[in-house]
Amino acid sequence: MDTNTILLFVFVIAVGFVVSWAYFLAARTFTKQFVWITGILNCVLAVGTAAYYLYLRLWAAGIVIAIFAIFAILAFISWIPRIPFTVVMMQQTMDIARMKRVHVFLTSLIGGIIIVALSAWFSVTLVAIYVAYMPGNSSTPNPACSNGGCSSGKVIGLVVFVTFAGYWISEWLKATIHTTIAGTYGSWYFCASKPGGIPKGATAGALRRATTYSFGSLSLGSLLVALINMLRQACSIAQQQESADGNIIGTIMFCVLGCLISMLQWMVEFINRYAFCHIALYGKAYIAAAKDTWKMMKDRGFDALATDCLVGPVISMGALFVAYLTALLAYLYLEYTKPAYNDGRTFTPVIMAFAFLIGLQICKVFMAPVLSGVETIFVAMAWDPQVLVTDHPEFFDRLVHVYPRVQQMIQTV
Repeated sequence: MDTNTILLFVFVIAVGFVVSWAYFLAARTFTKQFVWITGILNCVLAVGTAAYYLYLRLWAAGIVIAIFAIFAILAFISWIPRIPFTVVMMQQTMDIARMKRVHVFLTSLIGGIIIVALSAWFSVTLVAIYVAYMPGNSSTPNPACSNGGCSSGKVIGLVVFVTFAGYWISEWLKATIHTTIAGTYGSWYFCASKPGGIPKGATAGALRRATTYSFGSLSLGSLLVALINMLRQACSIAQQQESADGNIIGTIMFCVLGCLISMLQWMVEFINRYAFCHIALYGKAYIAAAKDTWKMMKDRGFDALATDCLVGPVISMGALFVAYLTALLAYLYLEYTKPAYNDGRTFTPVIMAFAFLIGLQICKVFMAPVLSGVETIFVAMAWDPQVLVTDHPEFFDRLVHVYPRVQQMIQTV
């Protein structure tokens, strides 16, 4: 790969940044319509992508994506009864975010800029590895290659290391942003009705705790997700390679394996996010916070509350929309520019996979305030429900109106 690929990744990063920020602004401005827009866009994109691949006669990829499109449509239909509850939670989260002394939008913007810079650094490093260490590359300036210091094995090892580092750093960044925002929402939950209101510097204090006292806990939780993401990324590349070769059986096998890995990833991320909220609110270590999270979900029955709220799936679908868009743009860029190194579409699966990763991570960072706020409110409700009833009665009444089970859960705690 060469400079052409760097330009491609710059284009991908720019598109991911713009679309993710626009998606975040849509959540802030059109909160009621946000869930519907996300579900419809996800279904339309899945159907359109499947139709496009079938039109190109890429049968394996087209059939697999068509199956995903069917599941996306069925999932969206199942959402409809739970949309009112989700809308109330998102509206409350956005109302809090607009308050004075609550700087979650600024946190999201700064985090988005940092993740874009990280993506650019990651992209340049990835291309530089191929340029410097790929054997037979006459244009490389690396003198080590003249003594046999370059090999495909070294390239693969460096790419794996850089990908793992990129995942771990980006996951730690998301965890830090999430914990910072969770601490800010915690200040609202416990202090908004007090005489002094939300304390000054609530966001800065939450950031300071996340990057000092809780740094090790966030790093450990992020490491687990990074390892699982590495497996999923490898499975995605293998699936796209089998699809490009026209091997339907291999494509389906890697697709099933990818689904299993995704389920494991969902479980770990689910525990992590609520554990990070617990860390932000009560300052516990990662293992202790994870145990308390499991107790909260099972013993107190808040697992149903968390799963019935669609904010997480909506944001995940939005992030997937951005990721599919960036991957599709990468594919179209390669098809129209036809770089010499990509004869026979050799690097197309790899480049599309990394474009998918960049778009996914950028959007997740931008949408962190919405999901973090909802999850923090759930954790605070689970451990200190009386604060909700006495200090936030209007929100409690709206919540009971659309989701009566909340009152029963709180009374049984």
